[in-house]
Amino acid sequence: MKKATWPKHSVLLIAIVATWITTYIGYHTSFNMSIDNVMQEFILFMNPLSFLLFIYGIALFMKSRKRRNIYIFSVSLITSILMFANAVFYRFFSDFITLPLLFQTSNFGDLSSSVTANLHWTDIFFFSDVIIVLLAIKFLKVRDTVSLSSGRKIGRKLYFVVAATVLMVNLGLSEAQRPQLLTRSFDRELLVKNIGTYNYHLYDLFIQSKTHAERALADGSELTEVANYINANYAEPNPEMFGVAKGRNVIIVSLESLQNFVINNEMNGHVVTPFLNELTNDQDTFYFDNFYHQTGLGKTSDSEFIVENSLYGRNGGAVFFTNSGNTFNSLSERLGQNGYFTSVMHANNRSFWNRDIMYQALGIQKFYDVESYEIGEGQAVNWGMKDIPFFDQSVEIMKDMPQPFATRMITLTNHHPFDLDEEDMLIPAYDSNSNTLNKYFQSVRYMDEAVKTFFDDLKENGLYDNSIIIMYGDHYGISENHNKAMGMYLDKEITPFDNAELQKVPMFIHIPGYGKGKVMDELSGQLDLRPTILHLLGIDTKEDMQMGADVFSKDHEPFVIFRDGRFVTDDAIYAHEVCYDVKTGEPTDESVCEPYVKRATTELGYSDLIINGDLLRFTEDGQEKKRLNDK
Repeated sequence: MKKATWPKHSVLLIAIVATWITTYIGYHTSFNMSIDNVMQEFILFMNPLSFLLFIYGIALFMKSRKRRNIYIFSVSLITSILMFANAVFYRFFSDFITLPLLFQTSNFGDLSSSVTANLHWTDIFFFSDVIIVLLAIKFLKVRDTVSLSSGRKIGRKLYFVVAATVLMVNLGLSEAQRPQLLTRSFDRELLVKNIGTYNYHLYDLFIQSKTHAERALADGSELTEVANYINANYAEPNPEMFGVAKGRNVIIVSLESLQNFVINNEMNGHVVTPFLNELTNDQDTFYFDNFYHQTGLGKTSDSEFIVENSLYGRNGGAVFFTNSGNTFNSLSERLGQNGYFTSVMHANNRSFWNRDIMYQALGIQKFYDVESYEIGEGQAVNWGMKDIPFFDQSVEIMKDMPQPFATRMITLTNHHPFDLDEEDMLIPAYDSNSNTLNKYFQSVRYMDEAVKTFFDDLKENGLYDNSIIIMYGDHYGISENHNKAMGMYLDKEITPFDNAELQKVPMFIHIPGYGKGKVMDELSGQLDLRPTILHLLGIDTKEDMQMGADVFSKDHEPFVIFRDGRFVTDDAIYAHEVCYDVKTGEPTDESVCEPYVKRATTELGYSDLIINGDLLRFTEDGQEKKRLNDK
């Protein structure tokens, strides 16, 4: 018999190298991460190695060759699945998967169309290391010599010393490139670039465990510090606007995936939003053209949470899932306390984004879900009921609501992957290299037509004159993965500055008969909606725990913070740790942004503290709710 010629741990070494190289190539082919210098490239190259040395190295403690091989194969398969899942997720969200998202299983069925649209045949590459490991296990004739016990121990110790050294070098270089890397965890891309995908997921596990501990250890003492910060930034309502819509019905419309770049714009000569364009110049409408969404991975549910509570969504997950048992002081609850019948209208499953549970925590009195609508033939596409029949049937439902009512409406058609039936394609598709962007203009045009019919329906059914209508884009529709196509449309190269600017979404406040509307260029964001709406209705918010401020207030500060730590001021945009001049779009002196960096971190931290610690349960209202629940 021919003697084996391969060393005992050849399969182990082949697996480490194969997964390492596959991961590194995957970074460059599937993730749009900016690399600024040679050192960052070197860190990106080496960062998978420390984890792989440790996780594969466990095989050194297994005496049975069969058990070792099964373990090595399992690790290669799991790491491949992890990279594949992150790649597909990144194409849609421009972000990396977090632990809470893995438990949002009730959303998976509805997400299938978006997931399928983001699958590429080249994703097979992520499993190339698995194939290499299988071939090595099957065909390599490996020596299984028995070395002395002391020799094995020395070899293992040396192996793990090398692994630890690689990890320390990785962390040291990363910290030199990005000081306080692990304490500034709002930017997950920054973490992956420096410590690697696998170590990032371990860090995410630690952060989520720490978050759960925060609620258990919270005692309410943190409330004073947070309340002092909120009170210091409170904006007194503008006397001219306070109560101008008092007693009116409140209709809040979430315009799915609508970004501001399509407003008053054309696509190959075709007007994209003719009706919304008219509203921008309507005498009864305040149109905010410098308004930003502030959502994170919770997307539409984040925008709902922000509007209801004027707090940021959670970093790395959706509050609707992770904290649906919390005590909140929501917009709907305040309106209910002031005599309004409150509801949400959305022709989707009750459980999607855990809405059936979360809406109870928000004090919403009625949820008109898909069961409240009749979806006839040809009235559904993409994610569900089309917007035009949705608006038509919703107005019929509104006619029977107790007045005054306050309802939030969530549109659905203009959702990735932006599919439409042919009869709803009111303009041609765009002609870029991105099928997503090409279809987006058509889908937005349909949404605009749906909003027009909605306004007509309200007028015909006697609901228009005594209502105030607030409409806003809930989050971006075109992610950074389509920058090349966006650059073609906007005729410019898309930079991190432009990506931040593209987070602008339209916001309209329409007050029939008011007659003093205008275009508002006040820098503002979704957190400002709650106090603005309540003040327009004549409801004071001085004692509320909210981060936003009334956009009509003379004290309103032009400062918008994104969930990932980026921010915008009148003078600068801070993105990817670079300070850009708002007027030129070029990098400027960091001192312009420096005072706001700590402020942004502090505000996001306070919001997280309120949510993670469930601090509102310690307020007087929270204690009263607890007493009522105990009864």
